[in-house]
Amino acid sequence: MLGKLMTCAAVVLMLASAARAETIEEKAQVCAGCHGADGKPIDKTIPVLWGQTAGYIYMQLRDFKSAARKSEIMEPLVSEFQRDDMLALAEYFSQKPWPDLGQPRAPKDVAAKALAASASIGCPACHLDRFQGDGTVPRLAGQGRDYLAKTIDDFRTRARANNPGMSDLMQAASPEDLTALADYLAGL
Repeated sequence: MLGKLMTCAAVVLMLASAARAETIEEKAQVCAGCHGADGKPIDKTIPVLWGQTAGYIYMQLRDFKSAARKSEIMEPLVSEFQRDDMLALAEYFSQKPWPDLGQPRAPKDVAAKALAASASIGCPACHLDRFQGDGTVPRLAGQGRDYLAKTIDDFRTRARANNPGMSDLMQAASPEDLTALADYLAGL
C-alpha cells in the first residue's frame, strides 16, 4: 500500500516530475510533494526533512537507491540520482529551518519514563543530549510523533533493516517505554 494520501496517479506524476528535474531546487520541489513545501509533511508518517542533518539525509537517500531501506515511493524517485545529486539535496534540506509542527510537550510522567528509557538504551550517545543529532545521526527533537512511532516500530520489528543496531536497541525497551519516547521526542 502506498499510503493513505498517495494514489497511483500521484506517484506517476511525481516520477515524471523527478525525471524532468535538473536543478537541486527542482528536485527539492518533487520532495515537497510529500515532505511539504513549508517543511511540514502532508502525511504525519512522513519525516521532516527541513533542518535534518545533511549526513543522515544523504545516507537515507543512498539506502533508498540501493534498496537497503525499503519504500515503494522513495526507491523509484531516487533510482536515477547520482551521488552528487544526493549530497546536494542533503545539503539543501539541512540548511532549511526546522519547522514547528505544533506538537504538545509530553506530560511530566511521560517525559520521565521516556528519559529513563532513553538512558537505558543509550539514545544520547548518538543523538546527543537534546536529540539534535549530528553528522550522520538524525535529529529526533520535534520530529513528527506518528513518524517517530512508526520508525521505532519498524526498527523493533526489523521491517526497517538499514540500521540493525537500531533494531537491537528498540528491542531492548518495552513498547510502553518506546511510546513514551515518541511522545517526548515529538514535543521537544
